[in-house]
Amino acid sequence: ESNMLDNTNFTYNDGGREAAGFKGNASDCVCRAIAIAADLPYQEVYTRLADGNAKQRKSKHDKGKRAKSANNGISTTRKWFKDYMLELGFTWVPTMTIGSGCKVHLKADELPDGRLVCNVSRHCVAVIDGVVHDTHDCARDGTRCVYGYWHIA
Repeated sequence: ESNMLDNTNFTYNDGGREAAGFKGNASDCVCRAIAIAADLPYQEVYTRLADGNAKQRKSKHDKGKRAKSANNGISTTRKWFKDYMLELGFTWVPTMTIGSGCKVHLKADELPDGRLVCNVSRHCVAVIDGVVHDTHDCARDGTRCVYGYWHIA
């Protein structure tokens, strides 16, 4: 008997991206995960993230002008992003500290019930009551490490 996140614990969900008129693939996992977990329209979340991205202070790693887009990734460590998540009613729960190794995996029995936005390596994913909601099953058979998650009350 396996209690890993297998296909039965995965639901295809684009967060309303296609319905909002967006086409093709994008690195919009942050927008998708928030729209799903917070039960908000994709376009509303996209607009806020794109605004935040365009207005954020340039870092030494930025090249050229900031695009007003949420398609190419969002820096979830930025203050404006954390403020937005708090505004939506989310609370951050870190699950890993530097040097601690992985303590929580993308598995139903290692995550709390409720609506979560999980930060995993180079990806963000919505998990609702132990079920991954995304455009692909990113759990790696329950071995994928969760660095932390946003939990909405």
